[in-house]
Amino acid sequence: MQYAIVTGDSRGLGEAVAKQLMEKNVNVIGVSRNLNEDLKTHAEDRKVEYHHIAADLTDHSQLEQAVIDAIEIAFHEDTHYVYVVNNAGMIEPIDKVGDLDPEMTTKHIQLNLSAPILIVNRLLQEANRKGIHLSVINVTSGAAEKTIHGWSVYSSTKAAINSFTKTLALEQEGNGHVILAFSPGVMDTDMQQEIRSSSKEAFADVDKFKQLKEEGALRSPEEVAAVLMDLLNQPKDIENGKVYKLYDLIEQ
Repeated sequence: MQYAIVTGDSRGLGEAVAKQLMEKNVNVIGVSRNLNEDLKTHAEDRKVEYHHIAADLTDHSQLEQAVIDAIEIAFHEDTHYVYVVNNAGMIEPIDKVGDLDPEMTTKHIQLNLSAPILIVNRLLQEANRKGIHLSVINVTSGAAEKTIHGWSVYSSTKAAINSFTKTLALEQEGNGHVILAFSPGVMDTDMQQEIRSSSKEAFADVDKFKQLKEEGALRSPEEVAAVLMDLLNQPKDIENGKVYKLYDLIEQ
């Protein structure tokens, strides 16, 4: 049996990835604050399992319990493969250093950086103990490699995720796990709405993102998820530790 643990599956890219994994006959465990009823229906239609674990991953105790619950569901004697899609994330706070909200900044770092690290840390222990292969997909961003006014926290956590992915791949070399980061580019999601609602003072490039929406230049989460599925369909060709960018994959 195959399972996928997808964080932030209630909407956007997480929802699209969960649905497309179900179409590959993968049982899905979604970890998010809210249940997406469409995923339950989709799983029933595809005749696969769907389990929802309600958790706020900015809360450490809820994160720990969510991982325990996911292990209980997925890591059993009939399981041979588990996908781990660390997709949950947030863009806020969008603001200049000096004006950052301390509480929001702490939550951001917990969700975008600490949570993926701790989730993989615990799942990897279980996988190596039981001889189960993992595919770890850490969702990152092109912002990790850019200096963007107002995005100091977001860019920093995504750069850290890239470094974590590379180090994880180095440490797990030869263990049969697939480990990569995936940069999905700009998508038409709720996060983009949050970006466009920023003030010019907090985010100097806000007009560029408004223009992308107006020109219809934002890809749908379904399109982006399909590119990721194509990549995962060729595990032997994946370079472990690499940051795969949507635009590079489309051009190939």
